Amino acid sequence: MNAQVLPCDRLEIGSLFLFEKLSGEQLGRLCAEGRVERFEPGPVYTEGDPATCFYVMIEGTVVLSRRVGGDDIEVTRTSQRGVYSGAMQAYLGDRVPQTYNNSMRVTEPTRFFVLPAQSFADVMREWFPMAAHLLEGLFFGTRNTQRAIGQRERLLALGSLSAGLTHELNNPAAAAVRATATLRERVGRMRHKLSLIAQGPYSREALASLIEIQERTAERVAKAPVLSPLEAADREDGISDWLEDHGVSEGWRIAPTFVQAGLDTEWLEQVAVTVDEEILPGAVGWLNYTVETELLMDEINDSTTRISHLVDAAKQYAQLDRAPYREVDVHELLDSTLLMLSGKIGPQMRLVKEYDRSLPQVPAYPAELNQVWTNLIDNAVQAIGGAGGEGTLTVRTAREGDRMLVEFRDTGPGVPEEIRGRIFDPFFTTKPVGQGTGLGLDISWRIVVNKHHGSLEVESVPGDTRFRVLLPLTAPDAGTDARTEDGPSTSEESS
Repeated sequence: MNAQVLPCDRLEIGSLFLFEKLSGEQLGRLCAEGRVERFEPGPVYTEGDPATCFYVMIEGTVVLSRRVGGDDIEVTRTSQRGVYSGAMQAYLGDRVPQTYNNSMRVTEPTRFFVLPAQSFADVMREWFPMAAHLLEGLFFGTRNTQRAIGQRERLLALGSLSAGLTHELNNPAAAAVRATATLRERVGRMRHKLSLIAQGPYSREALASLIEIQERTAERVAKAPVLSPLEAADREDGISDWLEDHGVSEGWRIAPTFVQAGLDTEWLEQVAVTVDEEILPGAVGWLNYTVETELLMDEINDSTTRISHLVDAAKQYAQLDRAPYREVDVHELLDSTLLMLSGKIGPQMRLVKEYDRSLPQVPAYPAELNQVWTNLIDNAVQAIGGAGGEGTLTVRTAREGDRMLVEFRDTGPGVPEEIRGRIFDPFFTTKPVGQGTGLGLDISWRIVVNKHHGSLEVESVPGDTRFRVLLPLTAPDAGTDARTEDGPSTSEESS
């Protein structure tokens, strides 16, 4: 830092808008405790260093930047006289970390009025005690409110996900209950049919043949092909006609079950050859119960497997019993989040996954990344819903240099250009009152940028909005860690 100390002119200092209401005595104190410094082009202070001074620009050009991962990202460039930065929270004392929350450099010879942090804190408390108290309340109140509403945002998301998960679990659970009740009924009928067969005129050889056919039928059910509606209808007609021709009553009722099980007239011919003609109707009835029980057991298996899959997805989403920071397969996180939100996505929206499965695992906080995916997917779904409910959500992964790209693209109306720069601001929302806190994207930005040293960007035109998350493929060096969770701050905003 190359600075030249210059005389402090009370009239010049008093002409700065920050000090224009001060008395001559107060301006004299500022000049006595502070100083005017002239900086050549280069750095003035660095983000994360102890905040020792409060700077007010007299003339020149300043650039403020924030550290994101290993890069310094410019957030403000201005030549406006009187803008200020530096130890702006010195009056709070040791209740907050007194470090610079950005870096400042000058691009041309620039003069500042420089006040030591302790002097700035003293004059704030002595000259503006009421203002200092109000600012303290505003600072801590806003921070506490932001934390509370952030927690509410997470709870709202959890409640929404829980409702969706309950709905998703209810369908296979209800199917399993129905199938179990029907299976109990069919097994009862099968026992009754077996009793009739045992009392009938069946030889030992005929019974053995019937049992052998039953075994082969069960195998056919397990390998049943998937037919088109037209193919299934043609096969049902063929089986109904065959059964009617061979004296089996109500063949039209049995035919759909046989078709679902993958059976056809060829198979029925094999049955007819194996058993005597007089016992064929009874054998077909017995085999119908066999087919129904196999299909019901398949349905129960599918339903319970679905329930198990949903529970696994919920566990993956919540990252229960997992290390908070570890290497993860981002695709597993995306799939679990999409499954948890499937109730919101609904059948009217088209979901497209364009995954690059060759991408390596990345070091991350998986539970927090799941929260980012939830916020971005939820926003996309709402955008599509606002456009009539029909559209496409595309989730894409790819490599971009030394980072992984996770992109969420929707065909909604887009983000208007006039608000695009504000969507990551805390409490900013376009939703009606009571329907949004305005913290979803702010929380996502903090998780991606501050905790994962990545970046979160938006590109939008009507019909094509893309939120792009870029994550480092390797863990950052300890020296590039984010120093604060505060969002971008500029001297112009402060002034």
